[in-house]
Amino acid sequence: MSVPSQKHDVFQAIADPTRRQVLKLLREQELPVTVISGHFPMSRTAVSKHLRILADAGLVKERKVGRETRYRLEAEPLMELKRWLSYYERYWENKLNALKRFVESDDEDGGNPFSGLELVDPAKQD
Repeated sequence: MSVPSQKHDVFQAIADPTRRQVLKLLREQELPVTVISGHFPMSRTAVSKHLRILADAGLVKERKVGRETRYRLEAEPLMELKRWLSYYERYWENKLNALKRFVESDDEDGGNPFSGLELVDPAKQD
C-alpha cells in the first residue's frame, strides 16, 4: 500500500516566513482563517493559499465547524524534520569541536593560528 504523495514537502512549506508565522499562531490553538488573516497585511485569500500549502505538506489539518473552517497544527512532520536535521547536526558539532580544539591547542602553545597570514587592506591595493 503506497502513501499518497504530497504536493508540497515540509521544506518548501516552512521556507516562507509567513507560513512559519502561521505555524506559530496555530501552536497553541485551533483558529479560523479570519483570525489567522488578521495577523497579516495580506488578503484572506492569500492567507488561505499559505494554509493550503501547509495542509498539502501535512503541517496543518482543517475541520469544518458550521460554515467556518478551522485550522490546527499537525506537529509530526516537524518532528520528522527535526530528526532528519539532528542527524546532520552531529557533523556540524564534530567540525566545530575540531576547530575549537585546533584554536585552543595553538593558544596553549603560545602560538597564533593566524601568525603566518598577511592582512591586506583592499582599499590600499592598486
